[in-house]
Amino acid sequence: MIADVTTQPGCTHHECAHPGHERVFTVPTLITFVRTAATLVLALWGAYEGSLTLLVWALAVYWVGDVADGTVARLMNQETRTGAMLDICSDRLSAACFYLGFAWYDPSMAVPVGIYLAEFMVIDMFLSTAFLAWPIVSPNYFDLVDRRIWLWNWSKPGKATNSALFAVLMVWTREPWLAGAIATVLLALKSVSLVWLMRLGVPVPSGCLKAVHEADGLHP
Repeated sequence: MIADVTTQPGCTHHECAHPGHERVFTVPTLITFVRTAATLVLALWGAYEGSLTLLVWALAVYWVGDVADGTVARLMNQETRTGAMLDICSDRLSAACFYLGFAWYDPSMAVPVGIYLAEFMVIDMFLSTAFLAWPIVSPNYFDLVDRRIWLWNWSKPGKATNSALFAVLMVWTREPWLAGAIATVLLALKSVSLVWLMRLGVPVPSGCLKAVHEADGLHP
């Protein structure tokens, strides 16, 4: 198990979590909030109007904003676990708004969208938040824990495959069988990553909070 950063007071690695750096409002998180709100408005507007153009704009804002907040965080040295979690949650909201809006626009895509959202909002969400069990600042540095899982999920090819392949081919081809096949393959790949993660073992913090509460006379 990787040592907790609290045992390494002199650590200056940008990949490592630093409790003193954690805060909600930074330039990157403000970008996250803005791009998520914009995606939400465009996607709901597009679904209401039945406008493919607005839906595609929602997807574009989601993707561009997702790249922008991460890039700004690295350039400004403002990467935090708080920001990473906000980014992960915002990605799910943005994806759900776009994909459900697109399924509303084109009901033939309802099943492929359902398969993709099951993969992205459940399995991928679990994988993406697993970094919290280790003293790293975001899943982008999961290669320090397990390079194979990182390559499949958070390397640039891994991110592009999971985020772009399904959406682009779904919008471009409008073929339910093709979109469904891609979504199913992505679900299978993420499931394999989940198995690897379980075999790796997710660290559990030591200690007993119940005993602490009892010793302090507290009642949770």
